[in-house]
Amino acid sequence: MSVGIAGLLADVPPRQPDRRAERPHPGAVAPVRPSPRPSFGDPLPCLTSAQQAAFAAGLEEFTHVETPAGGLGPIFNNVSCLACHGTPAVGGSSDLLVTRFGRMVDGRFDPMDPQGGSLLQQFAIDPAVQEVVPHDATVVAHRQSTPLFGLGLVEAIPDSAIVQYARRAKPDNVRGRAAVVDDVASGQKRIGRFGWKAQQATLLSFAGDAYLNEMGITSRLFPVENAPNGDTARLARFDAFLDPEDEVDPVTEKGDIDHAADFMRLLAPPPRLAATPSSRQGEALFGQIGCAVCHVPVMRTGPNPVAALSDKPVELYSDLLLHDMGRLGDGIGQADAGIRDMKTAPLWGLRASAPYLHDGRAETVDEAVRGHDGEAAVARDRYQRLLPSQRRQLLDFLDTL
Repeated sequence: MSVGIAGLLADVPPRQPDRRAERPHPGAVAPVRPSPRPSFGDPLPCLTSAQQAAFAAGLEEFTHVETPAGGLGPIFNNVSCLACHGTPAVGGSSDLLVTRFGRMVDGRFDPMDPQGGSLLQQFAIDPAVQEVVPHDATVVAHRQSTPLFGLGLVEAIPDSAIVQYARRAKPDNVRGRAAVVDDVASGQKRIGRFGWKAQQATLLSFAGDAYLNEMGITSRLFPVENAPNGDTARLARFDAFLDPEDEVDPVTEKGDIDHAADFMRLLAPPPRLAATPSSRQGEALFGQIGCAVCHVPVMRTGPNPVAALSDKPVELYSDLLLHDMGRLGDGIGQADAGIRDMKTAPLWGLRASAPYLHDGRAETVDEAVRGHDGEAAVARDRYQRLLPSQRRQLLDFLDTL
């Protein structure tokens, strides 16, 4: 257990009546407006006053520290959204890792659902319900939290645009496919785009999944509590609250997961730095050696009821597709992704999201590029053959994102 988590948990009071109702009503939260110079963590520009208020209410929920009295646990990975998404600002990433596990059976990945897989909840409100990695798990992987900046724009990219790019012929043995997932929020098959495996299609589902699996808070979308290592008897002993724990406010018709989704939806993309002569050369090299085949510089949103999200360029540097990454795959099958599949990580905000790769193994961007494999091997090899001065230019370009 890390020192930061230990400190938070030490302050958690014993079980008591739920005091969620005592938190400020979302309508009472002051709107948050962008700063004169765009910064990490700003809301999208040109929001209406109602949208600014929704962003502020979402920010309040996003930073709220959950307790057992409010539904935390009985097993969980952290006590707030901010704990895993705070670098370099609220809505960013962190170097905290979660653990996933499973096993291979007859060449297929088994997430070991009956034993609490594939996500390990690392903390518990009582040692008696502490989860452990099962002794017969043969695959153990770690993942960092992904940054959330600009995700409303990503959500607003039409499914058809992602599918269309997947069908386009690509060089260097690059393929890529759109992840087709069951979206709990809409009840439809949608194209996944959130998470390392593109396992979620909408921000409401993404939020609901995180509340359940990271904080142990059930909602209307995910109403069934996680049992520690699948043991429902232990769960019954320590889960004293009726599910779902996240109740919908009859006035706003929103629960906590809705407010968290609002925050992510209205969060601005990372601000870019000004180009330099070196970074301009690096941008050209980025395209020449094949990086832009998967890290597509710009996609575009479709029509959207939120004007700030409607028909806008999205400079995310990703195709949002699953690619066979060879040895860089994490060994975990999840949703539509196989054990070697990973979604192309968006590069916007790269300069502020170290360490790199899904498990944080790369301390520098140079190490991250060299760690690519599978469908990215040809572009990686071209990068390694660049002159040192050219690599510096390419890295200077990435440092502006």
